[in-house]
Amino acid sequence: MQKEFILEDLERADPFALNPLVEDRSTYFVSKRVLDLTLTISALVILLPVLILIAILIRLDSPGPVFFVQERVGARRHARGGLACWQKVTFPFVKFRTMVHNADPSLHREYIKAFINNDALAMAEVQGEDTSVRKLVHDPRVTRIGRFLRKSSLDELPQLWNVLWGDMSWVGPRPAIAYEVQEYKPWHLQRLETLPGLTGFWQVTARSSADFDEMVSLDIQYIEKQSLWLDIKILLKTPFVVLTGKGAT
Repeated sequence: MQKEFILEDLERADPFALNPLVEDRSTYFVSKRVLDLTLTISALVILLPVLILIAILIRLDSPGPVFFVQERVGARRHARGGLACWQKVTFPFVKFRTMVHNADPSLHREYIKAFINNDALAMAEVQGEDTSVRKLVHDPRVTRIGRFLRKSSLDELPQLWNVLWGDMSWVGPRPAIAYEVQEYKPWHLQRLETLPGLTGFWQVTARSSADFDEMVSLDIQYIEKQSLWLDIKILLKTPFVVLTGKGAT
């Protein structure tokens, strides 16, 4: 009876609830938040000179703002009486700008639609060639410094602010673009049932070599098994993946 009452309460408060009520894991998520804040504050202090240098290089390379801000889809946890569910939310996602200012998103949107539907012919047509890397490789919108930033993943550094604000975590599925979610099959929505992250199980396992269904399956595996120890293992593996450039473009 109590569970039914809590469910009705949450449904009224959260019409965009992504999942049924599950056991609340407050201890894990509080510990995760403490880890996120500790790492983020330390990283921002250490990396401040790098952030400033990148900002200068972007301004010298092409006209336009230093940062690229885009609406992304994430999730927020709501708990009542030992039970919890995840609500779909949107938030402003921040990256260093790697493309020309006001770039037309239609090319990427077309590729994402083909990628989600595993349409190899359509992906090759958008790419201009068939490639095993499941990512838009030859994107004419990308600037010279943008190619380096993407290859080194340095364009992701401003997302430390998203972690600081609580929209993201260090570890979790990558935050989805709004027009990407419009193409999801119902089971794909399961990858949204936790905080999105800077890095994750998919990134250190397959990165850009996996098709979309494989990527979602890996994200769901992480959600089902997530723990502080798993987060730490993913964090320790991430620098190796970034330094080797595995799956990057």
